[in-house]
This record gives sequence, structure tokens and C-alpha cells, in this order.
Amino acid sequence: MSQSSALRVYEQVEAEPMSLFSAKDFDNHEHISFFCDPKTGLKTIIAIHNTKRGPALGGCRMWSYASEEEAITDALRLSKGMTYKAAMADLPLGGGKSVIIGDSNKDKSAALFEKMGECVQSLNGQYIIAEDVGVTTDDVAHMAKKTKYAVGLAKKSGDPSPVTAYGVYKGLKAAMRTRLGHENVRDVKFALQGVGHVGMEILKLLFEDGLLARNGQQVYICDINESYVKKAVDNYGVIPVPTDKIYDQNVDVFVPCALGAIINDRTIPRLKASIVAGCANNQLAENRHGSILRERNILYAPDYVINAGGLINVYHELNDQPHYNRQKALDHVLGIYDTLQEVFEMSQKQSMPTNQAADMIAEKRFKQPPSGGGLAAA
Repeated sequence: MSQSSALRVYEQVEAEPMSLFSAKDFDNHEHISFFCDPKTGLKTIIAIHNTKRGPALGGCRMWSYASEEEAITDALRLSKGMTYKAAMADLPLGGGKSVIIGDSNKDKSAALFEKMGECVQSLNGQYIIAEDVGVTTDDVAHMAKKTKYAVGLAKKSGDPSPVTAYGVYKGLKAAMRTRLGHENVRDVKFALQGVGHVGMEILKLLFEDGLLARNGQQVYICDINESYVKKAVDNYGVIPVPTDKIYDQNVDVFVPCALGAIINDRTIPRLKASIVAGCANNQLAENRHGSILRERNILYAPDYVINAGGLINVYHELNDQPHYNRQKALDHVLGIYDTLQEVFEMSQKQSMPTNQAADMIAEKRFKQPPSGGGLAAA
């Protein structure tokens, strides 16, 4: 589908330039598209941050944003994070993200996601879409009917949650080695904020690694979805707490697996953990919060490093020939451990917060071609 025909199908909204370019989270993003389709109710923003290493790849999030400004901010922050994530994973990809304004429990339809696929196709490969919060592999399959630039399909690599969780699990081990001096989860207490697809998989991996011997009484969990809480309690005997109390638990590791900006001026003083490491994107409300964590002797595993497993997984769906190889993807994800160790060592040697160390490494990488070669056609 050509760009011109896409503009006939959609009302492509032009944002007022100064309101976007002067936004706090605008970081010289290369391209931002606003699409609206009244027939399906689709209102979406596609943000492409940087494509110096390759086409922008990032998930599509569907959320009931309180305002359009909130949706734009999310798209800007998430797309930038994907650039850094791809660079730290040394993938030949750039960073992009899309958000759909709507309630994923009420506003979904096959037609809406097919229209979303047409939006993606109109960008001619600049952006490759996948699933994210509020969007499933079934939804991506509807998009794929209208675009060849969709990954994370059930018939190929499928749900990336287990691979993302595996990377976070390995990252937890790296953080424990650095801060606690060991990787034995049997004697460590955890607080998981969010036990959805990825959070539940992390729980599974932790219990397989020895937590089961303690019957879950060293793990506190919360989630806004009561069915997820019940499943976690039934399966693992963990301790449920109200969502606003998860920061107050006397634990060693705080594992954020929900939405972003949860590490902030209000929550940091409440943390009793010595490690923050989880799969949520944009955990720090502001970069300065990384410095505050360091001042409080809390080791932070930068989110875009530790949660790169999902991106690595869909990269292998794109690039493995002739077929996607799950074991090859998991082997690649093992590198998250070493990358985090590199970040922690740089942070220690140069007396800087870990998020700053990760940014410096990532920025150096995405200003040069990737070492891993090219990318197969989507």
C-alpha cells in the first residue's frame, strides 16, 4: 500500500510542531505519525526514534490513556528506549514504538487491528510492529493480514513473554552476583510488581531454581488483575499485597513488571530492597532517579538492558533462516548477563549511576553500524 493511498484511507493528524518538538521527551525522533480511522475507532501514534542501525522495531501498546499528551509521551519514551535496547543487544535494528488509545478489554476488534496493519504498511518498512501491553499475538496476526512488517506471530516465534522472562531471570542473577555476592535464590526475598505474562514466567523460573523449597513465603506479589494474583498464589504460595504496598516490603530484590515511571520521588524512600531489576519499560520517572538509587546503595539493572529478551526473540524470527530457532534465541539472550556485568563494572569504576553507564555504552553503539551483520527481509 503506498503512502498516498494510506492518506486517503486515514485522517493523518498533523501535530502542532512546537508542541511536539519542544516536548520534554522528544529526542530528535526521526518520524512520528498520527493515524485516525473513525470507522474502527483506531487512534494510534507510531514513533520512530532512530534507524541508523536498521529499521525501527518495537511493540504496539493499547492503553486507556488519560490524555493524548500522555499517549504521545509514552510513544516518545518507549521508542527511544527501543533504540537503546537494540544497541545494547547489538542488533541491526533501530527503535520504534506504537500506541493505540483505547481500552484493550472493550475496544478491540479484528477490523481495528487490520487498519493498524495498514498504517504500518504505509511506512514502507521503516517500522516493524510486534505485541506489547494490551496487544496479543492474535491481534498481531490481524495486523499481519495487511502488512508484511509484523513479527511475534504465533505460527512463528509466538508469545515472546517466556524469552523476555528468561532474560530478566539471567539479569537478576547478574545483579545478585554484583550486589549480594552470590546467585542462590533460596536465601533471597523478592517483591514482584505485576504477575502478568512475563511476571508469571519469572516466578516460574525462580521457583524452578529453588524458591519452591521455601513454599513461596519469601516472595511478595501484586497485580491490578485479581485473576493473576489468584493464579500466582495458587501455583506458588506467594504472599499477595495491595498494589500500593509492594514498595514497602522488606525484600532483597524489587522486580517491576508492570508499567513505567514507578521509580520516583515518592517510591524510592519506601524501597527496602538493595536491587531493582525487572521487565517494565521506563522504570525511572526521570534520569536523576538513577542517581538517587545509587546514593541509597540500591543497584538498578537498566530496564532496556535486562528486558531485551523479547526484542532478541523477534529479531531471530526475522533473521533465522530457513526457520525461527527458539534455542538460538535463548542462547543469544544469555548475553544479557554479560552486558549487565559490563554496565555494573563501568558504573563502579567511573562512579556513575548504572542508567548513565548503560546510556553511554548504548549511544556509542547506535552511532555506528552493528557488528552482527545485516537483517533479513521481513
